[in-house]
Amino acid sequence: MTVLQGQADLVSDIDRRGFAAVWVRDVPLFDPNFGDAGQIFDPFSYLSYLAARTEKVALATGSAIFSLRHPIDLAKAATTIDHLSGGRLVLGIASGDRPVEFPAYGLDMDERGERFAETVAYFRQLTAPGHSVINSRLGTISGAHFLPKPAAGPIPLIVTGSSRQSSDWIAKHADGWLTYPQQAHTPEGPKRLAQIIRAWRNQIPDNGFRPHMTNEWLDLVDDSSFPRTPLRGGFVLQTGRKGLIDLLSEWRDAGVNHAALGIQFSARPAAEIIQELAEEVLPHFPSLEGPRPLEVVW
Repeated sequence: MTVLQGQADLVSDIDRRGFAAVWVRDVPLFDPNFGDAGQIFDPFSYLSYLAARTEKVALATGSAIFSLRHPIDLAKAATTIDHLSGGRLVLGIASGDRPVEFPAYGLDMDERGERFAETVAYFRQLTAPGHSVINSRLGTISGAHFLPKPAAGPIPLIVTGSSRQSSDWIAKHADGWLTYPQQAHTPEGPKRLAQIIRAWRNQIPDNGFRPHMTNEWLDLVDDSSFPRTPLRGGFVLQTGRKGLIDLLSEWRDAGVNHAALGIQFSARPAAEIIQELAEEVLPHFPSLEGPRPLEVVW
């Protein structure tokens, strides 16, 4: 738990420095064989707390496991945070990949893809304007209403990986797509990523725009010229800021619209890395100005 001490102060600093979003993970159970405890805190409870510690930054899940939870509970938590934050919630969503969690919830892991798609449909119906009659394998609603509705239009649902769905389904039903970055230490990885993004965007109905996102675990070293070097079997990228700027430029050319950088494996203090990213890297890739958050009066 000590790893979380002071984290909210860092998030407040990120908010002040103009980063686009902060991401929290959803890992209900720690499986020592999997090797990663994730965020530890429940993502929805934690985002409610972070909503009170921030003013502008988007609050994102990366990713909420839709196949493990009932859509009513997901929608209630999501729309609550959306109101408490003034409309700043972004839901990264996934079907789950930790085998220990599914029997703990009394669910069949082999059915997670079907359950994921059903949960997305149910969630959309619940949070849409007006009153819906829902008849789903996950439950039925008739004569009852869901409240609150989202604060400022639909809450974006960003599908992570395939989530056991076809690329055509993702193109039709997702508000954006978060994928793994391919190898990040050479330009070949971003080139392969460009092909994946291009093929997906060609399937989007009416050629509409959907943002693409990717992420990388980063060990940002003091030496600004340190070359891009894979660690932990390619799971972590060790580099100096010049190598990171090169990578982000390659991702941008590939069609990536947002990069989420995890620094939990960095040797340097988190506050020091955030300062360097804000002062030396972010000016090359400024966050786009979105709608101003709604006034929070709770």
